[in-house]
Amino acid sequence: MAQRPAPATRDQFAVFRPLQTRWMDNDIYGHMNNVVHYSLFDTAVNGWLMEQGLLNPHSDTSYGLVVETGCRYHAELAFPMQIHAGLRVSKLGQSSVRFEVGLFADAAQQAAAEGHFVHVYVGREGHRPVEINAARRAAFQSLMLPP
Repeated sequence: MAQRPAPATRDQFAVFRPLQTRWMDNDIYGHMNNVVHYSLFDTAVNGWLMEQGLLNPHSDTSYGLVVETGCRYHAELAFPMQIHAGLRVSKLGQSSVRFEVGLFADAAQQAAAEGHFVHVYVGREGHRPVEINAARRAAFQSLMLPP
């Protein structure tokens, strides 16, 4: 079996968004249910897109459609922790972008969970892939870190 990669650290992410856990996020085992991790990833990415003026679900002629997602868990998260979601872009294509998200508990330096979302930008009409526009491309590039 291959050795599992070490958890990402805060310096490996371009920006952070604070996200508060909720009482209902804990499952019967006393930690955050795995489905909540995906909700936090989605909230972090889409919140950042909205803050940058890159996502208006009511009027945009194109938007990112999730075509792939995944998560690696390193440590438990639970209410009432404050989560800091680190964001970066690891790959940027003509119509697709791969966001990577690290979930950090409180002031922890290592990610408790790491996930990714691949968005393919599609037109509102027909849902066919379209080229990522210049404003989105520039913003996505700002989240790319040197290798």
